[in-house]
Amino acid sequence: MGSKCKSSRAYDLMMRFIFISLFAICVCIEKQTVLASDATSSGKSEKFVGHKHARRKLDDIGGDISIDCGVPAGFMYLDEKTQLSYKSDEEFIRTGVNKNISSKFMSANLQNTYATVRSFPEGNRNCYSLRPPEGKAKTYLTRASFMYGDYDDEDKLPEFDLYIGVNRWDSIKFDNASHVVIKEIIHSALMDEINVCLLNTGKGTPFISALELRHFHNATYRTQSGALVLYRRLDVGSTTTQIIRFKDDHYDRIWVPYPGFPGSASINTSFIIDSLVDSQYRLPSAVMKTAVKPMNVNDSLDFDFEIGDPTLQFYVYMHFAELESRQGNQYREFSIELNGNLWEKSVVPEYLQSKTISSTQPARGSKLNFSLCKTSNSTLPPILNAIEIYILTDTLQEPTDQDDVNAIMDIKLSYDLGKGWQGDPCSPMYYSWDGLNCSYNGYKPPKIISLNLTSEGLTGKISPSLSNLKSLENLDLSNNSLTGSIPEFLSQLPLLRVLNLDGNKLSGSVPTSLVARSQNGSLLLSIGRNPDLCLSAPCKKEKRNSVMPVVAASVSLLVILIALLVFWTYKRKRAARLNVDNSHSKKEGSLKSDNQQFTYSEIVDITNNFHRILGKGGFGTVYHGYLADGSEVAIKMLSASSSQGPKQFRTEAQLLMRVHHRNLASLVGYCNDGGNVGLVYEYMAYGNLKQYLFDETKEALSWKDRLQIAVDAAQGEENRLTN
Repeated sequence: MGSKCKSSRAYDLMMRFIFISLFAICVCIEKQTVLASDATSSGKSEKFVGHKHARRKLDDIGGDISIDCGVPAGFMYLDEKTQLSYKSDEEFIRTGVNKNISSKFMSANLQNTYATVRSFPEGNRNCYSLRPPEGKAKTYLTRASFMYGDYDDEDKLPEFDLYIGVNRWDSIKFDNASHVVIKEIIHSALMDEINVCLLNTGKGTPFISALELRHFHNATYRTQSGALVLYRRLDVGSTTTQIIRFKDDHYDRIWVPYPGFPGSASINTSFIIDSLVDSQYRLPSAVMKTAVKPMNVNDSLDFDFEIGDPTLQFYVYMHFAELESRQGNQYREFSIELNGNLWEKSVVPEYLQSKTISSTQPARGSKLNFSLCKTSNSTLPPILNAIEIYILTDTLQEPTDQDDVNAIMDIKLSYDLGKGWQGDPCSPMYYSWDGLNCSYNGYKPPKIISLNLTSEGLTGKISPSLSNLKSLENLDLSNNSLTGSIPEFLSQLPLLRVLNLDGNKLSGSVPTSLVARSQNGSLLLSIGRNPDLCLSAPCKKEKRNSVMPVVAASVSLLVILIALLVFWTYKRKRAARLNVDNSHSKKEGSLKSDNQQFTYSEIVDITNNFHRILGKGGFGTVYHGYLADGSEVAIKMLSASSSQGPKQFRTEAQLLMRVHHRNLASLVGYCNDGGNVGLVYEYMAYGNLKQYLFDETKEALSWKDRLQIAVDAAQGEENRLTN
């Protein structure tokens, strides 16, 4: 294997020496610094002086999360093989069912976490919600593990997608029922809560065996953007077949043993690597104690990985530590080429101390070709102790606005809502929560603009967290059992255009600001079927009848005299009114017909004191109401300020009494009580044509529907004119 690398220049060596010297000076100046990932369970952080710091205890992964999916609620145990404490997933997810894998796949060597699964036969998206104590803006490794094991006795391998937050992580596929699939991703948390979601793609029921989260130091595994999905993590030169993870690895990374490459030889040491100084990547000594080198001192160390997809981008991390004590003028220095391009000019491993080489730019190609070549100054061949390769995955999809998330989560908890509300409320777009509509504006976080909780069995008061949904345009809380008063903050939602509180148990007066917005047309307000609600303050209380005993004969006599006086006065006024009515009837015609006649007091009861306005026209205002049998009606009352007179109003009433057509609103009855005149129509529950043409909250009408409406309206008008 001949050397393919270019020799390093003296100038480059000089510049590297200067850089290292400056770095050493800066480190010496630094007296104390705190490492975020070394936070103990007590909340205190360990410190290191200069460039050295105390090592985190090997049994300390405080704040990390280890979940054995599918075990009974409340179950916890210490895994003997990994020495990790696992708990059930009951506190992290509310959906799914626990299952055991088939007994034919159980064995003494099987890791405990693969004996059970949580399966998700219902819902397109099911999400675990992890809330690490370190919070957002930190770097985490999240690992999801799967083994089918014929848990459902269907012997059919499923396929489904895995998401981290609102972005796709990977697809889960199996070679056979005993195939263990492990997916790892290193990412920065944008929110306090990390969601891991399984999406049903129609190719089988999603499930999961285990879910783990580990907190990393923020300076490690940096990228310009996106997250890192593990492709390979190899313990190069390993002399065993055992994987290495916690307790040897502080971060519980899983290192797969890899004996070496063609033409290479393994080397190892019995000494501990990084015994005095922890490296930035906190590499396990058990991994760094072995390495490979070319069999021929003058050969390069060449190896490659077949990727297949040329569009993928990769970040590579190579780890080195000198294992051989150099004698005399022995010197080890080499360069690294990746896909024929110089990747690193000079690597000089330090004795028993780890060093990591990585790039700031991702590599691309259907194959990754590596060549480590000794420089002209080197007397020893190149070595490699370990290598990690990650696929860069985009995280372009923004999660929902944090204030909206906090608000809707509070609402979910206060009303104990299930509804399949899991993961991010708005993203991904096609998996947003039921009952929610969101706005999507480029790369800005989505915001909740519509919330529909009608008929959800809500009880208690209207949640104050609704006031934090500042972009809300449509709120529907109808047909529930909400109590208390209507809060003032609803009128302060700047974009709210539709508010439906119909059919609850609300009481008290409606805030004047809401009434004002309803009257000026900026808010469509529905507050019907709330018996204890009134439009104005203070609310009038019903007067209770009291029976006054007759205690004296003089009082009885006084009552009789007053009654006689009232009767005599009534007879005189009735005779005069009959004369006026007869004259008026001859001039304008009578309204008597087969339709029901209502008194004005009945109209007041039907409309609940005219509290819900449906619209206004030339004759006057149209109100919503309920008849005694519960049927809904629309009542048009002639107003005193109307440009149309009583004569025209009665003419319309007489016409509608004669006309009957399926495309004309039916007249239920009328009111002609003194100066109060009104028509009672059948209520059109789905609104009018104007709403469907101009209201953005309504579903758009197709052209076929529009033409049919025009034809129906013309037929109805033709019938009215003909009759």
